[in-house]
Amino acid sequence: MPAGSFEGQYVWSPAADDRALAQACVDVRAGRYFSAHEVLRETRRDFELRAHRSLVLASEAAGSDLAERWLDEEPGPEAALIWARVAMLRALRMADAGDRRAGALERIARTACERAAKLAPEDPTPWVAQLALARLDRPRDPSPQGLLTSPTGPWYLLAHILRLDPWHREAHHRFLSFFFARYGGSSSASWDVAAFLSQRAPASSPLRLLPLVALLEDYNPEAPLAARAWEQPQWISAATGVHRNWFPTVAAYRFTPVVDLAYLGHALFMAKLEFEAREVLTAMGPYASRMPWSAFGDPEEQLTKARRACGLPVPNTL
Repeated sequence: MPAGSFEGQYVWSPAADDRALAQACVDVRAGRYFSAHEVLRETRRDFELRAHRSLVLASEAAGSDLAERWLDEEPGPEAALIWARVAMLRALRMADAGDRRAGALERIARTACERAAKLAPEDPTPWVAQLALARLDRPRDPSPQGLLTSPTGPWYLLAHILRLDPWHREAHHRFLSFFFARYGGSSSASWDVAAFLSQRAPASSPLRLLPLVALLEDYNPEAPLAARAWEQPQWISAATGVHRNWFPTVAAYRFTPVVDLAYLGHALFMAKLEFEAREVLTAMGPYASRMPWSAFGDPEEQLTKARRACGLPVPNTL
């Protein structure tokens, strides 16, 4: 189904309109990895797509032994990468659940990431997986100059990743999440880091959305007028800047960047800029992501509320 169309129901698959990835996910759920290998092999020079596809595939494989079988039967860069991603997800999930096995799974994940990095030294994705694990051991590298709060964190690891790919989307989002209060950081640090990273990025980069991600993370529905925060001048300026400079580039994307569009559409809707929000939500077509809508309640209900306010069709409710 092409982005920009809407036939009455949302599509919540993280594969969105990447049909090859969607088929690979079906195969992974059936215990087959050949198509997963193919969709990753073709991304060896497209690090953004490689990061996205490997994470989606790993999410499908994490509950089975497919990654282990693949690595045993046909070892190679793609098998090692999926194993690293699966091990990363398992370690984070166990840690978040307070499971006593989290420490052992973290060690397994770090070893898997190191193996994947050795097999593909130019690929930042294994290092991004390591960056995701950083919130478990909380490294305290000094921050560069220019940050008001001087927050310590995995700055050296981020610097290594950025030498491989200066504007890597997932790396920036993983790094920002390290400073979220729920992971041991603070609101002031996360806002500081989001502003620092976004200001480094080109005006046409989706990384300019990072301050809006930090704003959403800090949202407290019990605070007075919390939902009015997006109407403040600095957040309107951030959202309209991304709409003006990045949104026009989306038409040239190989696949619809659903999550980034969702954050932008949500921010514009919350700022009561319905005309701009309508453009963004239309570009998403039927594809949907849980975030940022789930921060306000049931994601389908919240997305439907936004679409209806913008005069767009909503799912059939029979």
